[in-house]
Amino acid sequence: MSEEEKRPHSPGERTRFAAALLSGLLAGFAALAVAELVAAAVRPQAGPVVAVGGAAIDRTPIAVKDWAIRTFGTDDKLILQLGILTVLALFALALGALALRHRRTGAAGALVFGAVGAAAATGRPDSTSAADALPSVVGAVIGAGLLYVLAGRLRAPGRGVPEGEGEGAGGTDGGWDRRGFVKVATAAAAASAGAGVLGRALNGSSGQDAVASRKDTDLPPPASPAPAVPRGTQLRVAGVSPFFTPSDDFYRVDTALVVPKVDATAWRLRIHGEGVTREKTLTFGDLLRRELIERDITLTCVSNEVGGPYVGNARWIGVRLADLLRECGVRPPSAGGPADQLVARSVDGMTIGSPVEDVMDGRDAMLAVGMNGEPLPFDHGFPVRMLVPGLYGYVSACKWIEDIELTTFDAYDSYWVKRDWAREAPIKTQSRIDTPKPFARPNAGTVMVAGVAWAQHRGIDKVEVRVDDGPWQDATLAAEDSRDTWRQWSYAWQATKGGHTLTVRATDRTGEVQTEKRTRTVPDGASGWHSVVVTVE
Repeated sequence: MSEEEKRPHSPGERTRFAAALLSGLLAGFAALAVAELVAAAVRPQAGPVVAVGGAAIDRTPIAVKDWAIRTFGTDDKLILQLGILTVLALFALALGALALRHRRTGAAGALVFGAVGAAAATGRPDSTSAADALPSVVGAVIGAGLLYVLAGRLRAPGRGVPEGEGEGAGGTDGGWDRRGFVKVATAAAAASAGAGVLGRALNGSSGQDAVASRKDTDLPPPASPAPAVPRGTQLRVAGVSPFFTPSDDFYRVDTALVVPKVDATAWRLRIHGEGVTREKTLTFGDLLRRELIERDITLTCVSNEVGGPYVGNARWIGVRLADLLRECGVRPPSAGGPADQLVARSVDGMTIGSPVEDVMDGRDAMLAVGMNGEPLPFDHGFPVRMLVPGLYGYVSACKWIEDIELTTFDAYDSYWVKRDWAREAPIKTQSRIDTPKPFARPNAGTVMVAGVAWAQHRGIDKVEVRVDDGPWQDATLAAEDSRDTWRQWSYAWQATKGGHTLTVRATDRTGEVQTEKRTRTVPDGASGWHSVVVTVE
């Protein structure tokens, strides 16, 4: 049959072709809805969209990930999921068109959906059971069956519809069973919608115990409270970032398409590995009964570009990690310990490797249970997360932590190291102009230039501002809370009319001046001076 003959020409044929496309979409919808329902019985992370999305994140080149974070920010996961759904919709349309003339082949093609989803689900780092393949497999079987049935209703006489059931026989149109197609399609759409709603409700209810456990969590007062924040830490300059970042505004960069909701009453943490002479398994209650510390600590993501938003400051409460490790018999390498890497594992399968020496050198590395006076939000790791001041998050800030293994850098590469990021990554000295914003049009006269600078665990000693290619001028530093937090700064600029470029640089307490050399985030964080262009009127 020629291509010309394959194309629908008559109105009836065009309608049949449109119905074929619709049958593909309905089959895809049914497959996803049923998979969602089955995932509620297995685990939400086994759903095909989440599993395929996670696999895509694992296999996406670093340059593409960086671009996605720069372009979409914290909406990158939503964009990924929408992209997956768009690809599935196009695949479903193609299968519907194929099934119009090749019914069995089209239905068999729908099973590819199950194979891809099953492989993605069982191949995820957090997968521990072959049951993770069930949502994708069952959904694909239902989708294939529905496509086969719907395609049967589209068959013209001589292609599966008996003679005599044509246009004059009981509501067919153009030689296909239009009435029967509408009945099956309507019933399938209704059943699929019901399955999807039920699956979404069951998946939502699966986290109710976790929500209840967080609601019931009362954080004990810390044995070592955070020192009072000095007066003058927060500048009275409009547009500068608040000293404390509200939890709802705190950046979130991770690979979890579905935020894990862990029941604190069932949570356990195991500490084991090389140099551990006394293994420990701790409950959430065990941690809350220990001596808690409270500290102000600024966190920074290694994906933060120069001048970027992925940095925030919060008040954390938790248990000193070094104390726990010592109780397990762990010694840092400088004291003869055999392990130089601490591998933290999350419930979602993420692995993060931290230098044991840094964790145990006296800084306030902790297993955090609270953030800004409340139990950790789910987005930020409830019930327990790890953080180490002075290290980028990908080598220190494991959320939803459930396992700590002591090993060596030579023996094991964590998730991001396998993807060409550096094994060790101390935070670089950085500064940012918060106000005026790029392309602002302030009036001539005194313009307050202000922002934040950070060099966690070293502290900021100096910030300088340059206008165009002029000399560097000292900015006024706000009071310092601690060397583990960022520091605000301001500069009163006598602005003259015209276009100008404002540039900032910082000097940390070791005397290191922020480098001008511009680098990308890979492999160990971006560097360079932040600048903004404004037009003074």
